[in-house]
Amino acid sequence: MEQLAFFPEYGQSKGLPSELLVYLPGLFKAEEGYQIMNRLVSETPWTQKVVRMYDKQVITPRLSAWYADAETYDYTSLRKSAPNLWTPALLKIKAMVEPIAEVSFNSVLLNYYRDGRDSVAWHSDNETALGSHPTIASVTFGQVRSFDIRKKAEHQETYSVRLEHCSLLLMKGDLQSKWEHRIAKATKPMKPRLNLTFRVVI
Repeated sequence: MEQLAFFPEYGQSKGLPSELLVYLPGLFKAEEGYQIMNRLVSETPWTQKVVRMYDKQVITPRLSAWYADAETYDYTSLRKSAPNLWTPALLKIKAMVEPIAEVSFNSVLLNYYRDGRDSVAWHSDNETALGSHPTIASVTFGQVRSFDIRKKAEHQETYSVRLEHCSLLLMKGDLQSKWEHRIAKATKPMKPRLNLTFRVVI
C-alpha cells in the first residue's frame, strides 16, 4: 500500500526540535539553484537500486548516485565499490555547507525524484559506517516536498518540514537513532526534485 503525504503543503510544523533539525532556506539564489540542478541531473551517472522489502525484491522509486573521497566506499550498496569522485559542482556545494554544519564531509548521496510518484519510505540513516550520532547536511533543489519525521517508539509524535528549492536541512543528535523519516508519494503532480545528503563515512 502506498503511503501518501499527510502534512500541510504550506508552512513548517510548529515546535521542530532544534536539537535534531535545523532548517535554513536560501542557500543559493533561485536561478543559480536551477542551473546547478540542471547540470547535476544531466551529468550524474544515475542508478536505480534493487532492495529487499517484506521478503520481495523491489526497485527503489527514485534515482541515486554516490560521490566520495577516493578511499571511501559506498556503504549503501553492501559492497566496497569505488565511488564516483567529486565534481566541481559538488565541491562548491560541499564548501558552502561545511562551515554551517561545522563538519568536514567525505561523501554525498544524490537522490533524484523525477515526479510525485518517486519517494523514500520510512527509514533511519543509522548504519554503523555513519557513527552513532551523525550530522547529515541535506540540500534540496527543485520541487518542494514534505520531509516527515516520526519517533520510532511513538509514531504519533510527528513533524514535517517543507524542503524548499535551495534549502539546507541539518539532521543531527538523536535523529537517526530514535527517529525515522521519509519523503512520501505525493497526492498531486510534482515537478522533479534533486536532493544531496552530505555525510561522513567512518
